[in-house]
Amino acid sequence: MKLSELAAQTGARCEAHHGDLEIEGAAGLDQAGAGQVTFLANPRYTPRVKTTHASAIYVSEDAEIGRNDIAVLRAKDPYLAFTRALILFHPDVSFQPSVHPSAVIDSTARVADGVFIGAHVVIGKNVEIGERVRIHPNVTIYDNVSVGADSVIHSGVAIRENSVLGQRVVVHNNAVIGSDGFGFAKDEERRWLKIPQTGRVIIEDDVEIGAGTTIDRASTGETRIRRGAKLDNLVQIGHSCVVGEDALLCAQVGVAGSSRVGNRVILTGQVGVGGHITVGDDAILYPQSGVPDDVAEGAVLVGTPAFEVGAFWRAIAVFKKLGDIPKRIRALEKRLDEIEKSKPPE
Repeated sequence: MKLSELAAQTGARCEAHHGDLEIEGAAGLDQAGAGQVTFLANPRYTPRVKTTHASAIYVSEDAEIGRNDIAVLRAKDPYLAFTRALILFHPDVSFQPSVHPSAVIDSTARVADGVFIGAHVVIGKNVEIGERVRIHPNVTIYDNVSVGADSVIHSGVAIRENSVLGQRVVVHNNAVIGSDGFGFAKDEERRWLKIPQTGRVIIEDDVEIGAGTTIDRASTGETRIRRGAKLDNLVQIGHSCVVGEDALLCAQVGVAGSSRVGNRVILTGQVGVGGHITVGDDAILYPQSGVPDDVAEGAVLVGTPAFEVGAFWRAIAVFKKLGDIPKRIRALEKRLDEIEKSKPPE
């Protein structure tokens, strides 16, 4: 692909007279070679530009790279432009619609044309599979499930009864959707009585769910993951939760039952959200934050319990000095004692 065409398709502009340069792929600064395009988004990696072997590079509108032997593509967001380049050079792999003979599909299931169903897949009663869905080997789909068009279900996934998946949903290996919510009540003898989990899980369009992630169904009502949300590996979503549109939940995040995560929220690695909590739109929680109370829209919090990030770092600066306080107190006590001893007798 010519560089000028690549620029046009990725929202960038080609600098100087390199438009006819042929680009065959995209890679990072350290991996890129001749014929490939790379990118610089974080200024801390600027020194690596000097050693990259890429033929072209995406940079911001005002970036200086200190080289004139590499074609420059200017973009408002170099990382986004590079991502689009990766998509161009690595399109989705085409597949041949087929149903493996070892798949077990109930006679009441409605399977659209053009689907791929791999070996040892089990599809239960009254399941509906949309057009061009890909279901990889060893997937289990319980009764009354709906999977929307163009979705991809990877091997080992279990989708429990009554779950609804929208269009273009991607579920990675060994995720479990619709398992029982964790609900128990104590009886008169102080024994745990399981609360029936009669609700369902709804996954809206364009959601991606990482490997090993679990999303529990509600005791009544529903657990809902809204359009465009992205869940990383090993995320736990409790019963009756709602995860907002375009939210980003990173690895090992846990959200307890009946909580609400707003639109475009970012929960970084190992964040824990307590039950019946609301996290407002556009909030960001730093890694390992514990959230015991509601979070305001746009808040940026860190720590356990989580509080405002600027206050957190000021507190950490003070905390680092706590070890010196006993020494300073002893020095002050010694000085005070010397002053007392130096006073003339009355």
